[in-house]
Amino acid sequence: MKLLAIFSIVSALCAASALAGGPKIGFILSTMQEERYQRDKKVFEDTVKKLGGEVVFASCNNNEQTQAAMVDNLLSQGVKALVIQPVNGDTASGLVKQAKADGVFVVDYDRLIRNAPIDYYVTEDSEKVGELQAEAAVAYTGGKGNYVLLMGQAGHSVAEARTRGVMKVLNKNPNVKLVVKQYHDAWSPTRAMATTENALTRYKNDIQAVIANNSGMAHGAIQALQEQKLTGKVFVAGADADLTAVRDIVAGKQQFEVFISITDMAERAARAAHALATGQTPPHDTLTDNGAGKIKTTNTPVFAVNKKNIDKQIISTGFHTRKAVYGN
Repeated sequence: MKLLAIFSIVSALCAASALAGGPKIGFILSTMQEERYQRDKKVFEDTVKKLGGEVVFASCNNNEQTQAAMVDNLLSQGVKALVIQPVNGDTASGLVKQAKADGVFVVDYDRLIRNAPIDYYVTEDSEKVGELQAEAAVAYTGGKGNYVLLMGQAGHSVAEARTRGVMKVLNKNPNVKLVVKQYHDAWSPTRAMATTENALTRYKNDIQAVIANNSGMAHGAIQALQEQKLTGKVFVAGADADLTAVRDIVAGKQQFEVFISITDMAERAARAAHALATGQTPPHDTLTDNGAGKIKTTNTPVFAVNKKNIDKQIISTGFHTRKAVYGN
């Protein structure tokens, strides 16, 4: 039986037995900066509501101190489960321990929290994201040229895994020269634009590919390329399939994106949190070692997106509408 089908059966049983005033579940995102997080929030809230629960939501503007304050606030409101996307996966272990001390279940969302007793982990196949990006870049450039790698924030498991996937492919291509490999605080598109500008200046526009850990930084790179009239000439890859990125592919400014099924990820996290809060055991498909033990984990699949398959991967799945993508 498929994982989502099992989730549906377990959650339906929970919902059927829930009385008015079902479990209160906290959901904390690191940021709402990227467009995708509006979707994470909506799908999560809709799923919990359908199951008979209530969501208390917070976001943290990529600030660790703000996240700590938000955890205090949600715990004080009596949440039974806490779903948290950490600002910093290395330091968020204290937040998990605080929640566990209060008897609250913790579901780790998207980015791995290290050395903490989390109950469940919902993420994507992040290393595969990087592999897909690099494979597309190598195919586009003929396996040669100067590359720029725009990484997310240091210490984020997703940034590290996506980068690891990129390097796994590039290391097999000796004619590719990685001339810039840089982290960017808060996954900042503005900082990514500056990094790309500096690379173009330093190498006199002799850049063949830019690979970014997410859509926002890819768009920052495109803005730098536009200033030098290089859009459509330099390969650009991002990830998350934000609407701006998909439109950039249609316009020929960007060549590649990786689509992560945010709907699946948010729904699975909501169902897992609700199951834990109602005394159930959510199913999992693998285990992840976070330093404190092997954590039950579900991985959300990822898909390559280019100009040829936008209709299939983006529009037919309902991720973005045809009108939003094409303007008609």
